[in-house]
Formats: sequence, C-alpha cells, structure tokens
Amino acid sequence: MSTQPAPAPLLIACALGIEHLALRRRDRGETGGPVTVLRTGMGPRAAERSVARLLADPAFADAAVLATGFCAGLAPGMHPGDLVVAEETRDPRSTVACVGTELLVKELARILPGRTVHTGPLTGSDHVVRGPERSALRATGAIAVDMESAATLLSAVRSGERPVAAVRVVVDAPEHELVRIGTVRGGISAFRVLRSVLPAFYEWHRNVLLPRR
Repeated sequence: MSTQPAPAPLLIACALGIEHLALRRRDRGETGGPVTVLRTGMGPRAAERSVARLLADPAFADAAVLATGFCAGLAPGMHPGDLVVAEETRDPRSTVACVGTELLVKELARILPGRTVHTGPLTGSDHVVRGPERSALRATGAIAVDMESAATLLSAVRSGERPVAAVRVVVDAPEHELVRIGTVRGGISAFRVLRSVLPAFYEWHRNVLLPRR
C-alpha cells in the first residue's frame, strides 16, 4: 500500500447554472487530484460565502482554487469568446495575486488555437457593468470585470495558504454588449469556449499543487 499522501484537491468555482453546465466533465483527463466544480451563486457575497463554507471542510483545507465563468471585457478590440487569464484580482477590499498564469496562458493557447488570450488585472463589481462605467474601470488598468472572481480568491486565501487563479471567458465587450441585437451568437461562442477549458485547469493543478500538510 502506498504511503504517499493524497494529492490536494482542485476547487473550480463558477456562479451561474449555465457556467456549471459548461464545466461538466465529459472527459476527466489527467488531473492532479480530486476535482470539485462549485456553483456559488451570483454576486460577490454569494461567492465568498460558498467558497468559505466549502474550504472549512478539512478535505478542502489545502485545495487549489480557480475562479472561472464569463466576464465583461473592458479593452477595445476584445470579442466574445476571448479568454482572460488574471494576473491578479481586485476589489475595494484587496488585491490577490494569481499563481501559474504563464502556464495557463500556454495551455489555453494549445487547446484553443486561434482564440485570443488576454492577461492583466481582473476587477470585481457587485453589479453588471455597462456603458461608460467600462471606461472608468479600464482607466484603473483592469482588462475585464466580473462579480465573483475577486471575492472567490479573497475567500480562498483567507482560508489558508493555497494556489489561486482566475480564468474568464469574455461574453460581452465594449463593441459587443449582450444587450444589443445580434449578440446571442457571442454568448454561444463564449459558452463553447468555456466547455473546452478544463484540460488547461487540470494541467495548472498538477503543476501548482502544494504538499499535503
């Protein structure tokens, strides 16, 4: 019988039912340890509560945490289906540095050739961002915004030392807002991209695992 400790698990957190559906594991592939996909519910408070509750379980005490789902792009030239790999997440309370971003970029480019991968700060909001507010957030240096990533990662690092990251798929952008006619296609494109990202997450997990305490 092996005396090696069990590998630390991976927690993938998303907010919406449609995101959770996209992340259902049709092909488990090679993972570094147990994988849980958690639907937190929408908004920073729901995300923070759900993640803190799960990480309080001793089985998840040293889990790696990756926040994912859809986001709003802030930079001109972004398109639905583009990927955002956060270098850090921000909200009014804190900034959390992400781990292993170069590996994520490399793996996403490999499994989704032709898709643009953007890197930079991912900012948090407590509401859906529209119109001029995009420009104000862009002026802070952020490249994308969503409601849960910053809260998810803050909750994760408050619960203990662990690798954290955030990868989002652009569902709307300054020139492609979902409220406009004809943008349903953009939502479908983003959904299809999100369905394809799990192998990159597994590779990240294998490479950033902390030893079991």
